[in-house]
Formats: sequence, structure tokens, C-alpha cells
Amino acid sequence: MRQTTLSVALEVKPESQVKLSALIDRLHDNGSAASAGGPGDYAWFMRGVPSVHFLSMSMFPGADYDPLFVLEANFDGAPGIFWGQLEAAIGIDLRNMLRCCKRPLDPCGPLYDAVTAPDSRAPVAPYMEARSLEPSVYHHGNRGMTRDRILAESDLFRATRTEIATANGTGPSPYRGAVTPADIHHHLRSALLPAFPWLAERAPARIPFFTRCGDYLKVAVFALLVVLALALPGLILAPLMPDKRFFLLLAFGLIYTGIRLYMIREPLPGTDTAGTFNLITALFKPQTLVLILVGAILYAVLAPLITITISIMTGLPLELARQHAPRITLFGLLSVPFSVLLILCWLRYLERRDSSQDEPPIDEEMVRQMAQREDWIPQNHMGSVVLIKPGVLRTIIVRAGHHGLGLVLRAMPNSGVRGYLGSMRTVHFAHWAFVNNGSRLMFFSNFDQSWESYLDDFIEKAHVGLTLAWGCGVGFPATRFLIQDGASHGRKFKGWARHSMAVSRFWYSAYSDLTVDQVERNNRIANGLRKPSLTNKEASAWINDL
Repeated sequence: MRQTTLSVALEVKPESQVKLSALIDRLHDNGSAASAGGPGDYAWFMRGVPSVHFLSMSMFPGADYDPLFVLEANFDGAPGIFWGQLEAAIGIDLRNMLRCCKRPLDPCGPLYDAVTAPDSRAPVAPYMEARSLEPSVYHHGNRGMTRDRILAESDLFRATRTEIATANGTGPSPYRGAVTPADIHHHLRSALLPAFPWLAERAPARIPFFTRCGDYLKVAVFALLVVLALALPGLILAPLMPDKRFFLLLAFGLIYTGIRLYMIREPLPGTDTAGTFNLITALFKPQTLVLILVGAILYAVLAPLITITISIMTGLPLELARQHAPRITLFGLLSVPFSVLLILCWLRYLERRDSSQDEPPIDEEMVRQMAQREDWIPQNHMGSVVLIKPGVLRTIIVRAGHHGLGLVLRAMPNSGVRGYLGSMRTVHFAHWAFVNNGSRLMFFSNFDQSWESYLDDFIEKAHVGLTLAWGCGVGFPATRFLIQDGASHGRKFKGWARHSMAVSRFWYSAYSDLTVDQVERNNRIANGLRKPSLTNKEASAWINDL
């Protein structure tokens, strides 16, 4: 089933921010059975919004903007069903919260008036759906697992533990002694099948075949568009310039940008993190040859389409366009290295003049409130909003980088199939989204373990992707060539991240006692029990998860 991640970011009336905080806190207290800010069971919310995995509400104060109220959610199915369920569960609370927010000046204004009018009964869901933001990058842990499936397999895991511990009362256990792994599987399946009849059914595919094909196709199309954009100088000059002049100009451009890039390649004093990754050498690895071969094959396939495009763009007859197509394409591809070097020079020029915050100011009272709501369960939540650095190049790179990173995360074997974020096995859901007309960037994540260990994990294992996604933030630790250094500055990065966070006043998890690894473990056990029988070799591997 489709999993959806979205957020709604609404500006708050400055005079109403205290009231809005109180409304969110009251909703939190209604669900919390424990005292002192600890999470309760939220049973009423669980029943009322059965599609939700995680949901949070936060309010971000800011010196540059009015406060920002953000509702973000991760759920199964389409947004329309989710908003309908949410309205049925907390529609009255949502309406009161919206009354604390500013009236939008865009076409949603009349809808806001209808929802927030005194004694209004207009549904809230259409307004929330109209204000929803699509994430620029997102990750779904345990991809393809619906909430109901996660909960059902968790119940199954507990039942297996009970069955193994209590089977046959005080008599000899059928799971111990001279029994083979295949016998254990047979006994356990027979004992659990009456209580879990769905074990007799075939497991639904977590990620359908065509969805995976679509993931790879999107990456290929994105890569093709990037190459096309980088090839524009050659494509434009090819019809206008003789061969010799083009090659002379290209050679001059490559030498000049190459020398400039070499001169500014080193990190500035105090910004180097001694990483081993080098973007320039990475561009000339053996894999580059493979990409060239793939490009040649792709050209052969797309040659008719290229010919037609050239004919339309230049007005040449088809036959003449076919004759010129290889030359124009070759000029375009030859200009790709020049475009890359030019962009890197421009980017490095900006990076060498960027300002970063060595000691971002941190509101101690807010940190105390955050700490009060962290580490109650195996999971935690984080929300952050930062300003984005200005400039045309940064705007293009950040948006293209986010889009490409999101597509690659879906296609990678680990994050795309098994639901891990690379080598990180602690992230349930995470996403970025642009707000305030693209001038600010939001980040939200639901993860296992503490906030400190979560960021340590990111710094150690995913600092390249993190720097690419977050390096556009004002005050972010100094970056080099977009993905180097940056988040590798552990202390500075943690201070910057804490500075940008706000209290998660309402946070709900549908399976608060499960880690990402435990969900996968439960799934492996369930998949084994769905099979009528296993060989001893298969059962020996499967039994390790019991």
C-alpha cells in the first residue's frame, strides 16, 4: 500500500501563539495517561485515525518571521482519507488551532474564513489538504509495511514468545530436546494458526515489481535531464560555430576552469574535517567509463527522437537534421565537463565566502522542555526549521539536489527495499520540505534511541547526504564542494541543529515500543510462519529471529 508523508505549515498570529501552544498541550495531555509529559497510550487517537504511523504538531518561533505552526504526518493511503479520519478525531481542536493562525492572502483565504467563522461547521479537512506540502526529500523506514501489518506481526511475535515459554504446561516442551529446526517451525505454526488465520495466506508484496521499476526509471530520467541541462552550452553553440572554433573555445574553457578549481580546491583554515572523499577524483572513476557506454547505448535508442527534436528546433528537413544530429549531440556531451567545472568553481567561490555559526544561541528553557519530552520510549521525534542561503545557483542546486537525493533513496537497495537509510537502521520516517515561498527548510524525523546518538549516527554514516540536503541552511557548518565537511563538524552541527529545533508539543507513534530493526525481525518471523513447511537449512536461519 502507498505510504504518504506530508506537512502543513501555517503562520500564527503573534498575539495567539501562547493560546495555540496551550491548545496543542491540551491535546497532548488528553492522550497522555502518564504525568510529567510522558507519552500515554492514545487509544482514542489510535482508533480514530487508523491509518497514521506518526503525527506531530509543533510551533516554531522565529525572529525573521511570525511563529510557524506545523502539523506533519506519515500514514497509509491517500491524503483525502487521512484528513477525513483526522477531522473526525480532532476536528474541533483543529478548528480552534486554525483560528490562532493568520488568514492566507492567496486563493485559500475564503476557505480559511469559512472554516474559522464563529459557530462554523464547514469541514476542516479541505483547508488542511489545500495547504499540504509535498516533501522535497523523504525516507520511509520499513518501506511497504502498513500500520496494521506492523501491529499484527508485533502481536504474532509476542504470541510466539508465549507459546515457546508455556507450551505443554509442565510437560516436556515440544521446542526443546531432540527436535529439528523444521519440527520447531511445524509445531509453532500449528499452534499459532488458529489465533492468526492470516498466516495461511500469502504475504502481500511490500514493494510491487512495477513500483521498483518506476523507482529506477525515475532515477534514469532525472539523470538524463541533468545531462541535458549540463550539455546546453554545446547544444546551443553547435549550430552557430564551426568545429575548430568550438574545440578551441572548449579547450580554453576547460583549461581555465580547471586551473581555477585547482587553485581553490583546498579547505579554508579550520573547516577541514579530514574526510577521504574527493568529489573531483570521484568524477573520474572507472564507473565513468560505464556511464559513457550507457550513454552511447541510450543515444542509439533515442536517435530518432533527437533527430525530430533538432528538426523542430532548427527548422531543418528531417534528413538534414539526421545528418547533423551526431555532431550536435557530440558537442553537447563534450560541453558537459566544462559545465560541471564551471558550476563547481561558482559553488566553491560562494562556499569560501559563506558565514557559519560557531556557537548558535540556544534557548535553555526550550531545551529543557525538549528534554522533558525525549527518551520516554525507544523512539524520539525531531523537528527543525532553518533559513535558506540566497542566490540563483544555490536555489537550483538545492532543489535539484533534494529531488535527486529523494529519487536515489527510493532506488537504493537498502533504503528502497529493506527500508533502512543506507547503513542507518534507526530511522522510521524522515523528510524535508520547503516553506515560506522556498525561503525556509523544514526537517522532521521519527527515530530510535536518543537525539544525541541519532545525530552521531548521521554524522558518522550519512554525513554526505545530510550535508547535501541541509548545507543550504544559513549558519550551517562550512561545506566544500556541496557534500564535503559540513555535517562532519560534529559539535558545530549538533549546536546548529539544536538551535533550529522546537518542542514537539504533540507527538503520536502508533507502535511506540518497536524499533526499526524489531519491525523487520517481526516481518521475517511472520514470513517464515506463512510457509507451510521449511527445510532444516531454511528453518535454522529463520529460527535465529525467535
